Amino acid sequence: MCGIAGIINFNGPEDKALLLRRMIGLLRHRGPDAAGIYTNEIAGLAHARLSIIDLTSGDQPIHNEDKTLWIVFNGEIFNYPELRADLVNRGHRFYTQTDTEVLIHLYEEKGVDMFNDLNGQFALAIWDTKQNKLIMSRDRVGIRPLFYHLNNSRLVFGSEIKSLFADQAIPRYLDPRVLSDIFTAWTCMDSQTPFQGIHQVPPGHYAVLTTNGLKVESYWRLSFSEMSSKLTDMGEWTENLNDLLLDATRIRLRADVPVGAYLSGGIDSTYISSLVKHHFNNQLSTFSVTFTNDRYDETSFQKTAIQALNTDHKEIRCSEHGIGETFPDIVWHTEMPIFRTAPAPLHQLSKLVRQNDYKVVLTGEGADEIFGGYNIFKEDRVRRFWARNPNSTMRPALLGRLYPYIFNRADTRSKIYLINYFRKNLTEIDLPHYSHVLRWQNTSQIKNFFAEDFRKQMPDLDDTIERYVATLPKDFMTWHPLSRAQYTEISLFMSNYLLSSQGDRMAMANSVEGRYPYLDHRVMEFACRMPAKFKLNGLNEKYILKKAAEGKVPDEIVNRPKQPYRAPMSGCFFGKERLDYVEEMLSEDKIRNYGYFDDKKVTRLKAKCQKRGGELLSERENMAVVGILSTQLLHHNFIENFPAHPVQEPKGVKIFH
Repeated sequence: MCGIAGIINFNGPEDKALLLRRMIGLLRHRGPDAAGIYTNEIAGLAHARLSIIDLTSGDQPIHNEDKTLWIVFNGEIFNYPELRADLVNRGHRFYTQTDTEVLIHLYEEKGVDMFNDLNGQFALAIWDTKQNKLIMSRDRVGIRPLFYHLNNSRLVFGSEIKSLFADQAIPRYLDPRVLSDIFTAWTCMDSQTPFQGIHQVPPGHYAVLTTNGLKVESYWRLSFSEMSSKLTDMGEWTENLNDLLLDATRIRLRADVPVGAYLSGGIDSTYISSLVKHHFNNQLSTFSVTFTNDRYDETSFQKTAIQALNTDHKEIRCSEHGIGETFPDIVWHTEMPIFRTAPAPLHQLSKLVRQNDYKVVLTGEGADEIFGGYNIFKEDRVRRFWARNPNSTMRPALLGRLYPYIFNRADTRSKIYLINYFRKNLTEIDLPHYSHVLRWQNTSQIKNFFAEDFRKQMPDLDDTIERYVATLPKDFMTWHPLSRAQYTEISLFMSNYLLSSQGDRMAMANSVEGRYPYLDHRVMEFACRMPAKFKLNGLNEKYILKKAAEGKVPDEIVNRPKQPYRAPMSGCFFGKERLDYVEEMLSEDKIRNYGYFDDKKVTRLKAKCQKRGGELLSERENMAVVGILSTQLLHHNFIENFPAHPVQEPKGVKIFH
């Protein structure tokens, strides 16, 4: 896993080397082990390396036999040994043992059709010197990031936005339209980012840059269109899922360094750890997060898993104040506004992994999305059932299955509030975004905290929704309602928010590579073909995964109540111990100076937090606190005081020509 960067300038010669050094200096956390630069009259490619495969001869950029093709690559191709063997049989000669070099030769054979052959998580750029052409691409679900800025036939790209801003010619402004999308759907739409003029190569796409401009094409898209299968019963589906996950896990253990695993105490990570422990590695090391706040802590379940699997286990204990202290660093790495503090403990966890001399961990990300594990899927099912008889007083009681801690209270006000909340848009079941409409409406109300002048530049909720709906597959409304909800959650929230803020960025901040067996495209495509009842059986989430895990994972974990991964929120910033940066970022002067938010409204929210120590706020108020603070920090880190962290320019950079 690494950091990549590059400059392509068709306008004439440019001294690229110094800028490329600075760009990969800003990516040093992604690749501290080595660095390399290639330049010619038009192109410059740079690489900061985290050595995982071929530790001795795998430095990048890497070239083909006659040096007409050059590549910088961030990620892993898990099926590279099989691809390499086929290429050798076809006469290709290799000078390294890396998966990176396989990509160069595969491109020689297949061009842009190569991406269909890859099982991996990656972002790459190939410079073709014969055709003066750049090819950029990203893996199917966007596990690894890739950003670019294009202006007048000059393109600058990099693994993170901060690397692009090393180029002082690139303007740094937050985009009101994209902020409106983020403060609605939690994330950007399409190829956009929070910064004007900065785009990302979308997941499952490749881009080709020539003197004629930039063309972006899709090579893979999640689809639930084909629900038919030769498999007939639950037993066959479960057996096939077990086989697929076992192989997805097996190939993700390919590395020349030790591979550990995250172990949260839930079924997703425990099942993956169980596969590793029982089939591949009896000395498995596992890592977990615990919390001083019992509301978020899963220690008891983690201990059950550790005892059952007998792993060498390490844990990091997170407090509210510790999360608050590290939050500015979190925003520096996420490079976007966020509404949860959940990335912060994962940042501390990857630091623990690195301190124990591990560079690679397997994790359970993706299982909730592809097997229907989230409450948003259950809410959609309950609301659709309720919508058949909107006047029923019994049907909304099913919400108590999802939120028993609210329905079981003696005070009925919270229960009434919850029912009225889920009653909104109840009968509009033909909305393409029906499953997410309440979340988006609720989040968009936080936009009331924006300053009036700034809000005038922001589109309304309907605009955001219309632009999202316009991107949906043509047969989207013929899919099962669960499939529609899953598609929205996976293509929008998972790819652009979860895998970024809680996946790649928090691991790579400490030079750790996360690998995700559930996001193997074979597993995902298998899940898309699966009958909905095998994923969400009534209101029993991840039904087939639970069946697959029986006998491999302790019953207490298989049958435990669902507990989404969360972390304390406002209390992290308004506890007993003062955090000076919070006072500064939320001060009336700073709010007015930056111009995004209404200083009076923010001051009232801050006073409420201070009075209550951050506790007993509503969910929307908690999200508002984190969203406002992260936006302020984003401006502080990237616009007012860039770079917020010192640039560690690499030493001993290898220069290629």
